[in-house]
Order: sequence, then structure tokens, then C-alpha cells
Amino acid sequence: MPHARGLRETRAIDWAAMTPAGRYAPSPSGDLHFGNLRTALIAWLAARGSGRRFVLRVEDVDTQRSSAESAQRQLEDLATLGLDWDEVLYQHDRDAAYEAALETLPYYECYCSRKDIQEASRAPHAIPGQYPGTCRELSRAARASKRAELAAQGRVPALRLRAEVSEFTVHDALHGDYTGEVDDFILRRGGQAPDWAYNLAVVVDDGFQGVDQVVRGDDLLTSAPRQAYLATLLGLHVPEYIHVPLVLNAEGKRLAKRDGAVTLRELLETRSVGDVVEAMAAGLGYEGVRSADEFLEVFELGRLGTEPSVFEG
Repeated sequence: MPHARGLRETRAIDWAAMTPAGRYAPSPSGDLHFGNLRTALIAWLAARGSGRRFVLRVEDVDTQRSSAESAQRQLEDLATLGLDWDEVLYQHDRDAAYEAALETLPYYECYCSRKDIQEASRAPHAIPGQYPGTCRELSRAARASKRAELAAQGRVPALRLRAEVSEFTVHDALHGDYTGEVDDFILRRGGQAPDWAYNLAVVVDDGFQGVDQVVRGDDLLTSAPRQAYLATLLGLHVPEYIHVPLVLNAEGKRLAKRDGAVTLRELLETRSVGDVVEAMAAGLGYEGVRSADEFLEVFELGRLGTEPSVFEG
């Protein structure tokens, strides 16, 4: 089991009065693999090395994929890797906070299915993957009709932000200024079991936990403009972003659990924790580092690059 300092539950704290924080926020849908764990290690190094608190957040708003057992195993693996933290926040406890934030935002109901959105995105001049605003300007009568149709199916509509910009610029410590598209993204998913959307939950929780440094994989860089824009609407501080390169498999694709023994528990069947940390450090250009504490003594954020590394097993 992880050491006690790594398993303290979130308390009622005045976060704004405390030292700013960095964080790691995994989704509890399975054991963390080598790439996930390396990102967690970098987040811990960046936070501790800059005098910040380091907080964890279990992002379990996706109730269909998340499990308490998976969350516990992830916390245990992080502690085994040598990471400690100051607080753990569980998103399933945060409904009231998300509801309160939602009520301060401009939003509208969306009745579109995924198929509707896919077909709309194929239209001339449509931007692939971007919501085309189908439900944005519906009349009151049309909304009532579509809401009734969903209710007859036992479903509720999604809620989308009524965005007032089409793009937003953020600054990333590794990638510089990055401008990305902002559409009317979902704040709460609809359907038979509505869940809070990632973009809303992550912004609200970063504000609550005092997070001003976000370290995560660079596959999430495109999400940063939406989240930064939402933070400004909520009157929250936009954090410092550090989107780190991913770990790839031998085929040059994103590392996944299908690539063999990639989780910490699997790796520890044939090697030590020191071996695993050494491999992570070597992929970042540091040789001979065999513990998180040793790494903290030599780590320099400015030495991080943007090129992915390859997991060699």
C-alpha cells in the first residue's frame, strides 16, 4: 500500500490562500502504463522542483469507464514509483461545484446525436471535428419538440457552451504560443446517463485545487485553448501549460496496453523500480538516475524537448 502521506483525502481548505500547485489527473479506467507514469513523474518533478504543491485528481466523471478499484491501483502505483502528493480529489464528489459553475455560463441544449454531428461535419466549408452549431439558434418551439422526443426515449439533451470566440491562444512552456479552435463544446453530456464533460470538470477542479501548472501529454495541447477560454469565463487563472511528448511503441504509434508488459506491475515482474525510473529518465536525456528523489535533484524543466521517445520494453 502507498505511504500515508500519499493517500490523504481532500479536506475543506482555502486553496487560494495556499501555495500554487501542479497536478496529475488520471482517468481510472485501468492500470497506468509506462507513458502515463512518465508523465506523472514529470508533473511531480515540475511541481516539486518549483516549490509547488503536488496534487492528484481522480477524473472519474465518466461513470461507464471508471472504477474505484482502478483508482486505488493507480494511486498505489504512483506511490510505488516514488511520488508523494498533498491532496487527492475525486471528481465524483464534485457535482455541486460543476452545477454551480454551469449556472454562471452561457449554454444551450443540444439534441444532436453523434451521427448528426458527423454528417454535418461533412458539409461544404465545415471544419472536421468541430460542432457546427446546429442547435444554437433553434426556436423555443423547436427546442420543446426535440426535448420531448428525447424524453420519450428516456434521454436528456447535452448542454453546450455558447462560445463567443472561434479561437483562443495559450502559451505552452515547450511549444510556445498556440492558437486553437474554440467551438460550442459540451459542458454536460446527454443521453440516458448524463455525465459532466471533461472540459468543464478539469477547469473547475484546477481552479479549486489552486493548480497553476498543468503537465500532461502533448496529445491534449489542442484542448488547452478551449479550457483556457472557459477558465477566463469563470474568472479563473489560466495555468502554465507544459505539454510533454508521448512515449511511442516500436511502430511509432502511441504506447498502449496492447503493446505488452507496459504497466508498472507488469514491468516489476522482471525489473526493479529503479530500473523503471532509470528508463524513464534516460528517455528524457538523464543517465544513471534510479529514483524519483534522485531525479528531482538534477531535473531541469528547460531540458525537456518536444520529440517523443520509444518504449523498448
